[in-house]
Amino acid sequence: MSNNMSFSKTYWDEFQATDQDIEFLYNFLLEVETPQTSQELVSALVSRRIKTELARIEKAKAGLGTAYLPKESYSAGDTLIFPALDDLPAKVISIREGFNPDFAPFKVIEVQTADKQNRLFASELDDHKLNLPSAVSGINPSLDPAAVLISHKDAIVKKLETALKTNKELVQIAGRWFPRSLLVDVNIGYLNLAEALLDEKGGGPLPTSSILQSIELPTDTNLKLTEFSLNLALQEDERFDEVGPTGEVLWYLHRLEPEAVLNQPSPLKFGALEYDFSSTATFLEQLSPNIVDELEALPSSSASKNENEVTLAVIYPHWRAGTLPLAAEVAKLIPSAYESPRVLFTFLDENSGKKFSGWVVRSQAYVYGLADWYRENDIIPGSLIRIKKSDRLGEVKILAEKKRPSKEYIHTTLVGADGGVVFALLKQNISTVIDERMAVAVPDVDSLDQVWQQSRGGKPALEKAIQQVMGNMIKLNPQGNVHAEELYAALNTVRRCPPGLMLSVLLEKPWANHLGDLYFRFNDSSLQGGFDG
Repeated sequence: MSNNMSFSKTYWDEFQATDQDIEFLYNFLLEVETPQTSQELVSALVSRRIKTELARIEKAKAGLGTAYLPKESYSAGDTLIFPALDDLPAKVISIREGFNPDFAPFKVIEVQTADKQNRLFASELDDHKLNLPSAVSGINPSLDPAAVLISHKDAIVKKLETALKTNKELVQIAGRWFPRSLLVDVNIGYLNLAEALLDEKGGGPLPTSSILQSIELPTDTNLKLTEFSLNLALQEDERFDEVGPTGEVLWYLHRLEPEAVLNQPSPLKFGALEYDFSSTATFLEQLSPNIVDELEALPSSSASKNENEVTLAVIYPHWRAGTLPLAAEVAKLIPSAYESPRVLFTFLDENSGKKFSGWVVRSQAYVYGLADWYRENDIIPGSLIRIKKSDRLGEVKILAEKKRPSKEYIHTTLVGADGGVVFALLKQNISTVIDERMAVAVPDVDSLDQVWQQSRGGKPALEKAIQQVMGNMIKLNPQGNVHAEELYAALNTVRRCPPGLMLSVLLEKPWANHLGDLYFRFNDSSLQGGFDG
């Protein structure tokens, strides 16, 4: 009956929510009458499980004997339990007077354990530390709620949320849970008033408290519960969209959200094509850390080592759409939400101090809202921009790497009268720091848009596009080869393609010859350049 053995070492690792757990949490929510976060529910549940286990231990100990305390008096034949010795049970077989000049008079009891070993202990001794035994939870970390939450909270939260979502009696909004039966009634009239209010504000965003105050929903009960009830009613009405970052509830009219937030911009669309990632992994590790692509899980060695910021080179599809890739390196810096598919936040331009709105579109892995900022900062495809984590909730810092304007030769995409695309090295006005391999100027965006309308198709069409862009790029290089980063940037001006897929085509096709590092050339020098869609 050892306290240390009450929970196995893997007890909390193997945690699974039971029906009894869900029933306890349901009653807990009824008792507190306030919506609770998953973390708060886990805290209550862990404490309850440990309390139940401790009660079981005490009940079991009571059946085995009395807990030993040095200050108590005992008789021969008493059965004692010794908490400091892993709840060791033993029977008192004799008692005698004890003597120690440093202590007041006391007695010595001799006990015998189940394995016939005899031991001596003091009794009737008031001054002894064991008269104030330490809590059992301090002996075993598995029985200490604080220790369990430190080491296992995230895993338990994930498992508990899975179980709670299957319970129709509990509802969740903005990360908080409450029984559906106790919600305040929010009828269609109040929801219509909320729509009119948001419409007047240009769609939003507005916090729940502002909506609650304006539509005059009665709050004579629990204010938090009323807010929770309104949040749930808004969430279940398709007219409204909860767009606040984690920790903040903000509402927006779905129909008034930007078109590029509701529907993925054309330049970002990519028909998923399978390829053998293992064949390109070594090459992906050699790519510049400035390449950040939401379609590619780049190796960690290629990612920024700074957890609080990332520098990336904007590729043409994102430049054209006014977006950023929501790759892992960027996602860790951008506000997210518990469940909302779209999140509205604020960009802060560190160069100018200007603030502007950004939208996270989680399902399609991009961040929208940068078209004006790109134009105002003379950003071109290949410009380096820096994104930084902010200390303020719902804010992200951004800045363009500026430099003195100058004329520089960079790859330039040109669209012919026949709709074909060619690349040339032309002087362009550059006023930002660029990744020289990634920089591509696009003088005629409207004509290139027409090319994009025709650049769909499967892997054969992609292979043809790579051949044609590669042929153009090689003509601009006296060595007759092209670097993979240059090819990736140029290819993405005519067709969306992640670097790994492009590399897989180059590595598996006989017409491409890998020269070492990330350089490629044609095996068949007769291949002609020029992209005709």
